[in-house]
Amino acid sequence: RDQEQRFKRRLRSVHRKFADVPENSEQCLHTDEQEMLEVFNADWGGGGYGTIQRVRLSPSETMLAVTVKKDHHEETRCVLVHLGGLVLRQKALLVLDNVLSFEWATDDILFYSTQETLRCLHVFRLHRSDSGVQTTLVYEEKDPEFFVEVSRSRDQRLVTINCSSKISSEVWFVDSKTPLSFPTLIQSRQPGLLYHVEHSDNCLFILANTGANQEYQLLRAPLASPSKPHWVPLFSAVPGTVIKDMELLQDHCVFTVKDSQCRLQIQTLSTQEPYQLNTHKLPHWACDLSPQRVGTVDRGSFGFLLSSPVHPPVHYLYSSREQKLSVTEDNTKYMSLTEFNTTRLQAASQDGTMVPLTLLHIPALSELHKAPLLLHVYGVYGVDLNMAFSPEKRLLLEDGWALAYCHVRGGGERGLAWHRAGSVLQKRRGVEDLAACIQTLHHLGVSHPALTALTARSAGAVLAGALCNHNPQLLKAVILQAPFLDVLGTMQDPSLPLTVEEGGEWGDPRIREHMDNIASYCPCHNIIPQLYPSMLITAYSEDRRVPLSGVMKYVERLKKAIQMYITRVAARVPAVILDLQPGGDHFGPEDFHLSLNESARQLAFLYAELGLDHPQTRRRQKEKSNNLTGKSHKP
Repeated sequence: RDQEQRFKRRLRSVHRKFADVPENSEQCLHTDEQEMLEVFNADWGGGGYGTIQRVRLSPSETMLAVTVKKDHHEETRCVLVHLGGLVLRQKALLVLDNVLSFEWATDDILFYSTQETLRCLHVFRLHRSDSGVQTTLVYEEKDPEFFVEVSRSRDQRLVTINCSSKISSEVWFVDSKTPLSFPTLIQSRQPGLLYHVEHSDNCLFILANTGANQEYQLLRAPLASPSKPHWVPLFSAVPGTVIKDMELLQDHCVFTVKDSQCRLQIQTLSTQEPYQLNTHKLPHWACDLSPQRVGTVDRGSFGFLLSSPVHPPVHYLYSSREQKLSVTEDNTKYMSLTEFNTTRLQAASQDGTMVPLTLLHIPALSELHKAPLLLHVYGVYGVDLNMAFSPEKRLLLEDGWALAYCHVRGGGERGLAWHRAGSVLQKRRGVEDLAACIQTLHHLGVSHPALTALTARSAGAVLAGALCNHNPQLLKAVILQAPFLDVLGTMQDPSLPLTVEEGGEWGDPRIREHMDNIASYCPCHNIIPQLYPSMLITAYSEDRRVPLSGVMKYVERLKKAIQMYITRVAARVPAVILDLQPGGDHFGPEDFHLSLNESARQLAFLYAELGLDHPQTRRRQKEKSNNLTGKSHKP
């Protein structure tokens, strides 16, 4: 607890250091005189709703729609506010419960999807008129494996209804010129077909997995004939790279691309003949690209933030007119930060597949043999590891840690094929990849098992827990947050909110082959008497995504197995700590102070279990020693 308090003070300091603007729960509007007027406050959502999630202005900016999230839960409300007249304090015009996504078609027509028990199956159209407000159901999804969201094309012409499962997708659209018309289907769902849609000049630009190895490529079709037979290929990624995202400008497509070692690139393609492709290299440290979409203010440019877990975000702008990439803000404020290394490695997995690995460190690679090592893994749902900036990671880096990010199969770092290679019947490959990454780092002289820790969140805990069952000697400590640990028990219970929807990722235990496969890697069902790493498991009592019963079962079985082993072999008992928090914050607490407490607790756990002194303790000991010997200490 003493360590935790010290880390809280350090975390507050590092957050202040990187807080360019103060956090708040208000949205303000700039008038011509630059007077700041409050147009929304999260308190307007009602008692207990305190975090702004999503903000949308109507086309002429006379209406504002905002979703606010309930504290410590996933329930949301959408609040509509009229901005006419610029009254100093607006009033909520309408409040809609359980709204997940929403977009304006006109100033008076809003399309929105609703979420119940984590399932999103309905889309409604809200129409404001002189006679009142009319709400109409415009889409209902019948297949529980699908999830429905509403979005809007960048030129604001189309409102799209996006229906997605783990293996296929389907998109409908409503033209804002005829917003009361029935949605038009672009292409009916087909097993294995995934696609996303943008619009410009009466043409659809479609990103679909119709390329080589079922990877994404860009196609075009007339808005009047949108189905697959009319899709014409325009661009496929260069071999060795995969398309991660696309932004459609007025006359260019901007692609976010990753190569085989997960390095980011920007590629641009003109949308008019003759088609011209240009590649723009990004800084070597760039690990995360976050688009900064600003509606139709300037469709000739694309703004985005580049960051890494230890490098603060820097704003970049691509101009299609100049065909140039530039930094748009003063970057000198980060010049005082200690230089660090971004090393791209590859680990040979059990079947020979080369697995990308990103290592962040300050000392040279050859000097990391005594450095504590924190590994990160996810490897599920075709989703990339979160490598956005984190003040906590920066703190660890400056304390001498090496931070490793393992891009294992099952994730999306190397495209759709990379995800397929680690899903359903191939889950064990992700575990083998993770073990190979750790072994490769140790072989290169980066840290050693007694100074190695692993962190994973949510479904990423499946790989972490499986590794602890099969290769516990590789780790000293493990941090699991809102962990999914009882895969078999969860997938056998169709009454749980996500079981049916998740079948495409984990498999269907009603199929014998699937059940045997899940049972072979499920963390909760493969615990045996042996010496496990120490674990800090953070769970939330009302988490509807990960049943608490599965977490409790895992902890109980783990402690029992360790106790059985300890009675036979004299060994240090590893700590198994269940940090049970109230509420349903599956993605972590929204409240800054609660989040700070959680981070401080995790850091204190790591330092205690790896036998590391807190940096401030070391400094005080050095100062005391210098005082005793008469030496001066230079801060």
